[in-house]
Amino acid sequence: MKLASIIISCILLASASADILQNPDFELPPSNWTANSTSPFFTLDQNSTIPGWTFEGGVQYVTAGAGLSLPQNGHAILLGQDGRINQTFTATGEQMQYLLTFALARGVQNCASNASLVVSAPDSSAQFSFTQKYSKEPWEVYGHQLGSWGDGESINLVLQSQAIDADPNSICWPVVDELSLITIGSVNQDNDNLLPNGGFEFGPAFPGFSNEGVLLNSEPSLSESALQQWMVMGTVKYIDAKSYFVPEGKAAVEIVAGISAGVQTAKLLQQGSNYNLEFMLGDANDSCSGDLTVGVIAGSSVQNFTVHSNGTGAAKKYSLTFKGTGPGPTPISFQSYTARQNEEGAFCGPVIDGVVLRVSSGYKPNMHCAFLIALLLLGLL
Repeated sequence: MKLASIIISCILLASASADILQNPDFELPPSNWTANSTSPFFTLDQNSTIPGWTFEGGVQYVTAGAGLSLPQNGHAILLGQDGRINQTFTATGEQMQYLLTFALARGVQNCASNASLVVSAPDSSAQFSFTQKYSKEPWEVYGHQLGSWGDGESINLVLQSQAIDADPNSICWPVVDELSLITIGSVNQDNDNLLPNGGFEFGPAFPGFSNEGVLLNSEPSLSESALQQWMVMGTVKYIDAKSYFVPEGKAAVEIVAGISAGVQTAKLLQQGSNYNLEFMLGDANDSCSGDLTVGVIAGSSVQNFTVHSNGTGAAKKYSLTFKGTGPGPTPISFQSYTARQNEEGAFCGPVIDGVVLRVSSGYKPNMHCAFLIALLLLGLL
């Protein structure tokens, strides 16, 4: 057996592609669009075509300026009354999960209420509303898992507006921009951690235009969450080491939606056996100061942990020992008991990273792959 095949079978498989969607940033304009310095809005009609996209209902092509702020000061799409755009792509290769990242803003800053954006694909649908609670920018970045496909399946991605208010004149219609679609394969546990993706390294793509992180809304399913192998309670922010303080690796989770928000996973463990859970708790260097408290639930064990934050980026390692429950998977969760806002008024909270689960005796699972690799490197296979 070759070294490459052993390593591929033992490590997690993930890949990203920037070419799945056509014209994802809408910088290729509609066929009949002409720049107009007096208005940033251009209404699409039966004579309009958008490269890569089809549309229905009230759809406008918008340009940054005239009081409208967009990521990278470019172009975007406003979905008005019954507005809808869609694009079909082909899921090539093996079965993969498709994770979408996009920027969401609103076309008018002062209005009575927001319309929401509905993102859907075969067998999935999710709703997003612009809040400006978690960002100092006039737009927010969201992540979402569209679904899992492969083998040449044809996938139709649909984005459409949904009115919340009965009066269409009082609604701030959603503006969408900077879509990014990546694929990711199976995420498995490593040799020293029973929890897959315990370091939160696998999730939606971080956009290059933003340093605000990626918001993840509540998702009660492990298999359908954009944060691989973790359910989301409330709203959390997926943060990267380029823009924030991340305790370990390249990514972490900041629990921003206040009390009871957080993340949860589950693992099938030996009932009655002792396990040790380690994790990092701190702040993201986003001026989130004060006491940050997290409640950790592992099986039947419940314990609170608190760090005092100056908001400048720091973390401490904590641990607790608990017994596996049964007969089903043992739940493990991190919930915030803190509601904070930083100096710029954005909601913020504790950062969780480096979650490691081990049998308390020190036994390390999945050593077979590591042993085979070591033998191969030594020339014994």
